[in-house]
Amino acid sequence: MDTAEIHRRFLAHFERNGHTVVPSASLILDDPNLLFVNAGMVPFKPYFLGQETPPFERATSVQKCVRTQDIEEVGKTTRHGTFFQMNGNFSFGDYFKAGAIELAWSLVTGSVDDGGLGFDPDKVWVTVLPSDAEARAEWKRVAGLPDERIQDRGLEDNYWNMGVPGPGGPCSEIYIDRGPEYGPDGGPVVDEDRFLEIWNLVFMQEELAAVRSKADFDVAGPLPKKNIDTGMGMERVAYLLQGKQNMYEIDQVFPVIERAAALSGKRYGADHGDDVRFRVIADHVRSGLMLIGDGVTPGNEGRGYVLRRLLRRAVRSMRLLGFEDRALPELLPVSREQMERSYPELGSDFARISQVAYAEEDAFRQTLAKGTQIFDLAAGEAKQSGAPSLSGQKAFQLHDTYGFPIDLTLEMASEQGLVVDEDGFRSLMAEQRARAKADAKSKKGRHADTAVYRDALDANGPSEWLAYTTLSTESVVQTVIKESGPAAVVAESEIAEVVLDRTPFYAESGGQNADAGVLEWDGGRAEVLDVQRPVRGLVVHQVRVLAGELAHGTPVHAQVDPQWRLGACQAHSGTHVVHAALREVLGPTALQSGSYNRPGYLRLDFGWSNPLSPEQMHDVEQAANRALREDLPVSAAVMSLEKAKEIGALALFGETYGEDVRVIEIGGPWSRELCGGTHVAHSSQIGTVVMTSDSSVGAGNRRVEAVVGLEGFSYLARERDLVAQLGDLLKTPSEDLGDRVSDLVGRLRTAEKEIEKLRAAELLSSVSDLAARAVDVAGTAYVGHVADGLSAKDARTLALDVRGRLDPARPGVVAVVGTSDGKAACVVAVNEAGREAGLAAGELIRPAMAALGGRGGGKPDVAQGGGTDVAGAPAAVAAVRDAVGSAA
Repeated sequence: MDTAEIHRRFLAHFERNGHTVVPSASLILDDPNLLFVNAGMVPFKPYFLGQETPPFERATSVQKCVRTQDIEEVGKTTRHGTFFQMNGNFSFGDYFKAGAIELAWSLVTGSVDDGGLGFDPDKVWVTVLPSDAEARAEWKRVAGLPDERIQDRGLEDNYWNMGVPGPGGPCSEIYIDRGPEYGPDGGPVVDEDRFLEIWNLVFMQEELAAVRSKADFDVAGPLPKKNIDTGMGMERVAYLLQGKQNMYEIDQVFPVIERAAALSGKRYGADHGDDVRFRVIADHVRSGLMLIGDGVTPGNEGRGYVLRRLLRRAVRSMRLLGFEDRALPELLPVSREQMERSYPELGSDFARISQVAYAEEDAFRQTLAKGTQIFDLAAGEAKQSGAPSLSGQKAFQLHDTYGFPIDLTLEMASEQGLVVDEDGFRSLMAEQRARAKADAKSKKGRHADTAVYRDALDANGPSEWLAYTTLSTESVVQTVIKESGPAAVVAESEIAEVVLDRTPFYAESGGQNADAGVLEWDGGRAEVLDVQRPVRGLVVHQVRVLAGELAHGTPVHAQVDPQWRLGACQAHSGTHVVHAALREVLGPTALQSGSYNRPGYLRLDFGWSNPLSPEQMHDVEQAANRALREDLPVSAAVMSLEKAKEIGALALFGETYGEDVRVIEIGGPWSRELCGGTHVAHSSQIGTVVMTSDSSVGAGNRRVEAVVGLEGFSYLARERDLVAQLGDLLKTPSEDLGDRVSDLVGRLRTAEKEIEKLRAAELLSSVSDLAARAVDVAGTAYVGHVADGLSAKDARTLALDVRGRLDPARPGVVAVVGTSDGKAACVVAVNEAGREAGLAAGELIRPAMAALGGRGGGKPDVAQGGGTDVAGAPAAVAAVRDAVGSAA
C-alpha cells in the first residue's frame, strides 16, 4: 500500500466517523517557541489550551512536520529523519478513551477491502500507564487483547504534557510485532525494534499546575472537558505495509536514493559510509522540497539557515559520492513526483520551488570553490602546528566571510582528523548576534519580556482595533510599560509604551510600517513613535511625552497623522501593484517572498534568479503606472481561507493565516492577495510608481525598490533637475545628453589607456637602472626600491621585471614598496637561483609588513602585501635586506 493511499484511507476513515478533515497546516506557524511544526497537534494547541473555541468537536489531519535537533544523526541510523507526516484524530470534549480506542482498532486491523490498513490483530500490542485501568479495560473490551499484550509503562513513556502548565494525561501506544528476525519476544518493554510503535493515543484529562520534567509534575485537578489527541507515524506505517526495512525505503523516499545511485555510480547497500550519504540526500531533498513549498527561503538565520543547511548537506553528500555536477535539478523533480500525490500544490508551485533550490545549489558551489581552498590552507597550518584543531576565529571567518556553515566546517575537519574550537566559534557568533540585537533594540525600543504584555492582555482583554474605519478615537490608557516593567506614569520627555482600550493606529505588520500620530489629554501631549502587536490581541504604542504627564487611567484623544496614513496606503497599495506588474512582465513564478513599505517608499522581495534588465525594469514600471491610470477599484473582503484559495488569492509565503482571511483586490483578478494592511480606494490615488533599484537578497531572490505618491514625483523632479544641470554644464540639449556623456566616457577611457602606456614605459625605463644598482648581501643580489605614487599592480610589475634582469646564475631578491593614497603596497620577488639557495618570498615579506603595519604573504617566488604606515616604506626594504642576510 503506497503512502498516498495510507494518507487517503486515514482521513476517509475518520471522516466517515464524523470528523472534520483539516488540511495540513504550513510547516511555519505563528508560535515563538517553534521553528517549525514538529507534531500533529501543534495547529490545534490554541483549542487544547482554551485560548480559542474549536469550530468542530472532532477533527482529523495528516500534518507535515519537521524536526531538526538531530540533523547530524540523519542517515547514520534508519530512524532519524527531518521531514515526516503525522496522522492524527482529535476530540474536543466529545468522545474519550473508549471512542479513541475503537476508532484506532477498527482502522489498524480493519480489512483492506473495507478501507482499513489490514494489520494482523494477533501482531498488535499496546502499552498503558499502570494506573490507567480504564484504558486497559477498553483494550480488552474493544480488541479482546489478552493481558500479556497490554503492557504497563511508566510516566516517562506513557504520560503526555507540553512541558509547561496546562493539559496533560496518560497515553496508550500501539505497537506492531515485526517478527522474531527483528529481535527477542516479550513485547515493547523488551525490544522496540521488533515491536515497532506506530500510534500514540493521548487522553487529556488533567490540568497540570507545574511541570518540572516529563515524569515530575503537579496535578491541579481534572480538565473541565476531556480531549483526545493522537499521532500515527505515516512513514512507519508505510514501511510496515510495504514490507520495507525502514523509512528510507518507502515509495516517497527511495526513488531519490535510486536516482542518486544512478548518477554517482555507487550502489545503495554496498558500503555503510555511502549508505549514510544516500539517506542524507533522500531525507534532505524531501525536507527542502517541503520547506520551500511552505515559503521558507535559504538564509543565515532561523528557518532559512536550517533549509540552507539541509540543501547544502544533500549537495555535498552527492559530491562525496563522486557526483560533481548540479545535483538538485536531478533529484528534486524525483521527490516532487512522489510527494505531489499527497500534496498537489507541490506540482503547481514547482517552478518557484525549483528556482529557489537550484539557485541555492549554485551559490553553494561557488562557496565550496572559495571556502574549500581557505579551509584546506587552515587545516594544513593546523596539522603543521602539531595541535590538530581549528580555532574558533578561523571557523567564524569561514562562516562570516565565505558562507561556510559551522556544520560543514565540522564535517570537513572530522574527515581530516581535526577538531574545531566550537566554543570559541559560538562565542564569536553570540557577540555578533548581541551587536545585531542591540542595534535592533536601539531602533525599536521594545520591551524584551513578553510576560508584561500577556499580563496586560489578561487584565484588560484585547485592544479594540479600529484602524480600518477611523483615524481618531476617544480612548483610555489601560497599561503603562517602561524598560523596568509596568509603571503608573510617564513624565515629560520620557519614552514608554502604553496600551489603550481602543486605538485607530495601525500596528506594524504584513510589511507595513506603523502609523504616526499623537495622543492628547487635558494638560498633555505625546507623539506616537511606533505601534506593535507583541502578543495576539494587544496593540502597544511606544510614545514620547512632549508635555505634561501620562498616567494609567488617563482619557486621551488618539489621532493618526492623516498625511502619514495616506502615504502608507499609497505605499501598501503600490506594493500590490508592483507585485502584479512583476508577474505580468516576468511570469507567474515571480512571487512575493517579503515586503516593507512606509509612506512614499516600498520594497518587494520575490523569487527570481537573475538581475532585471533595464528593459524589464521599464516594463514593470509601465505596467504599474498603467494600472494607476486605469483607476482600478481597490476592495477588501473577509472570507474563508478555502474560498480565498478558490478565487486565486495569493498568500505571502512564510505567513500563517487563520480560517478567515482578508482579501485585497485591485482591478479584480489582476491583483488579488491576502493582506491585513491599509489601502487606497482607487489605484489612481497611489499617484505614481517610480522603480529605483533591483538587487539580490540571496540565492533565488531579488529585491526591487520604488517610490510612490508625492515622493515619486519628487524623485522625478530631482532627476529632471539633474538632467538640466548636466545639460547646462555640457552645453548640450537634454535629448542629446546620452550621446554626449557616452562620447566623454569614451575619450576618458582612451586617455586613461594612454596614461597607462606612459606609466608602463616609465617603469620599463627604470628597470635596467634598478637591476644595475643591485647590492651584494651575503652572496645574493638584492634590489630595494621605494616609489611614491606606485600602485600595487605597478609595484608587482616593476619587481618582476627587475628580477628578470638580474643574473640568473646568482641568487637574487627584489623588494619594491609603492605608496599611494595613504597606503603602502609591498612586493618581494625571488629568482630561481635564490629559491634553490633557500630564500622564499613568502618568508622575506613578513618583516617588511611589520614595518608597514599590515599583512602579506605568497609563494616562494613572489609575495605581496599592503599596509597603512607609509612612513615605514624605507624601513620595509631595509628589513627585507636584513632578512636576506640572516637567511644566508
